[in-house]
Amino acid sequence: MSINDAQQVAEIIRSRMKYDVMGRDEVIELALIALLSGGHMLLEDYPGSGKTTLAKALGEAIILGEDGLNRQIKAPFRRVQFTPDMLPSDITGVMVFDGQKNDFYFRPGPVFSLVLLVDEINRTSPKVQSAMLECMAEGQVTVDNKTYQLDELFFVIATQNPLDSVGTYPLPVAQLDRFLFKVKMEHIDRKAELEVLNAWGIPREKKELERVSRDQVVNARHSIRHDVFVHDAVKACLVDFASELRADKRCLQGVSTRSLVQAIPALQARAILKGRDYVSADDIQYLAPYIFAHRLTVIPGVRNIEDLIKDALKKPIETLSQSTTKEI
Repeated sequence: MSINDAQQVAEIIRSRMKYDVMGRDEVIELALIALLSGGHMLLEDYPGSGKTTLAKALGEAIILGEDGLNRQIKAPFRRVQFTPDMLPSDITGVMVFDGQKNDFYFRPGPVFSLVLLVDEINRTSPKVQSAMLECMAEGQVTVDNKTYQLDELFFVIATQNPLDSVGTYPLPVAQLDRFLFKVKMEHIDRKAELEVLNAWGIPREKKELERVSRDQVVNARHSIRHDVFVHDAVKACLVDFASELRADKRCLQGVSTRSLVQAIPALQARAILKGRDYVSADDIQYLAPYIFAHRLTVIPGVRNIEDLIKDALKKPIETLSQSTTKEI
């Protein structure tokens, strides 16, 4: 698959999501970047903000393909509501006894999907969160001492309520580090909110919008990874940025090397969405707050982590600007 083909795949998904979700263009863009770069996404949102609609629109834009598909995948989109009484088997699957065959067989859980919406991920026990961490980090589940591989495309959109702290378990740093993006969703603007109200109760014309196959998305990922150029100066900028953060007295814990590695495919995905075949300084400045803010631990009194990130980026971006970001 060429870069142009990858851009076409992204445009098909974006068009379908924009048709179903109003006033969330930036979140749609970030969801697309996360999907195409193989990361996962954490939404900190208010109830009724359209997270389920957004995740469902993404899931419905992708159909099951044939090439390399995990046969345990039955649906492209699944949703799980996390609760305090959940067990790991509720999401991973469970061994079930077959009386006719006198043997046990594995019944896969909702993680065996392409796009998984995890509602209120911080409302379940650490044991379930650990099971979820294995799915996100390793792309597999372990049930009854046997390992089952998830699909290569497996993509998680998780949500948590920023205001409700009753009966919640804050996500550990190790698990936060597995999310490529953390996005704080604000209320949509007045115009978009009016459109939602005006559309309520009126059946929308169900357009026959084009969809993409699971195989096309996987091939687009591979194309982006291999064909979008990343100059050495971009990598040096990320490393210098991390050093600046770690040396900042306001920062108790800096970003991990893993986060820098995860940033590369995200920058590449953003580049193709902007019609480029190379990563630029603009990609770094735009994505840095979403990639790194949730990974930082800061001293008491620091309220705006985005300002800390901007300060740490100044020198590395200046150095990068003096270099070329496109191979000549």
